[in-house]
Amino acid sequence: MRGCRVVTLALASLLSLPALAANTWPGAPAAAPTKAEQKAQKDQTKALLQFQKDLASVLALRTEAEPLLGAALLARPLDNPPEVLSYHALLERASRNADAGPRVTWVRLADCDAKAGSCPNADAVAQLQQQAPDNAAVWLLKLGIDDHANDANAARADLAKAANAKTYDDYLGASMKALANSVSQLPPPPNTFNALQGAGAAGVQMVIVFGLASAQPMPGFQATARFCDANKENKAIVGDCLKLAKVLEWGSSPLGRSLGLHLRETLSPETADQQSAKTARLNLIWQMQRFAQLNVQAQGDKATAQKLLALARSGGTEMSVVLAALRAYGMPAEAPAGWEPAHVESSK
Repeated sequence: MRGCRVVTLALASLLSLPALAANTWPGAPAAAPTKAEQKAQKDQTKALLQFQKDLASVLALRTEAEPLLGAALLARPLDNPPEVLSYHALLERASRNADAGPRVTWVRLADCDAKAGSCPNADAVAQLQQQAPDNAAVWLLKLGIDDHANDANAARADLAKAANAKTYDDYLGASMKALANSVSQLPPPPNTFNALQGAGAAGVQMVIVFGLASAQPMPGFQATARFCDANKENKAIVGDCLKLAKVLEWGSSPLGRSLGLHLRETLSPETADQQSAKTARLNLIWQMQRFAQLNVQAQGDKATAQKLLALARSGGTEMSVVLAALRAYGMPAEAPAGWEPAHVESSK
């Protein structure tokens, strides 16, 4: 349901935010953790989940959509929480608010049982089509479902609707905002972070916000790329794929933008357009790698962690947060001449 986050080398190079929080920067020395380090990590994870439960308990007292959305995202990884703190119950309460909108419905897509084959949540899929018919993300979600069901005619109709949509938004920015406004409700206990890392409580909050937000459902990027690629001889389908590419390039998501650039690079009949898309794709990978660098930096620097949290609270999109972070730290949005993503760089 979340979709494959790999379409081409470009998508493979765009790390998801949980990975950014968990992995060292390319070029950093790797060492196998000792038993003591493994135990410390296990204890820290347990403490972090308890902290998320405590936060969700406080937020569950609220009645507005945004804090309840934040509570649901915090509670989702918990093992057998009380019913009042379950992902389902908190989202049900959030959805009753007049201002809930598609941001809550999108998160409800994951309110399902994967083992029973009921994902994504069918009611949420249907509701999104009513709430946000001009959002290409909704129709790419539907395309992924129809492609999985081997319904080529329905997938073709989904593609046309996505191509004619006004915007692309997978609501990750809204989830980041809800979480960023939620994590400050209680101070993280000392056992949730390594005091020697430097970022302290702000580092814990940052990892929670960016990690949990980007774990939400993703539309069918791989299915879309495959459908367009399989129909290169169909001018009408290629036309819709290129229309969709423009929508994605200016959408909310780095992954969506990467797919849009991939479609333009592989399907455009104009050589200059293909080269333009390739350059933009490399710049996008560069941007995401610089943002990954800031994520790693924030784990050891309180000021950086606080800055990234402030950007998440701004209410922008995932893409706007990335670009704003680069601007704040004087990092260029364009890759240096001759740069290639295969280059391994140090964290300095």
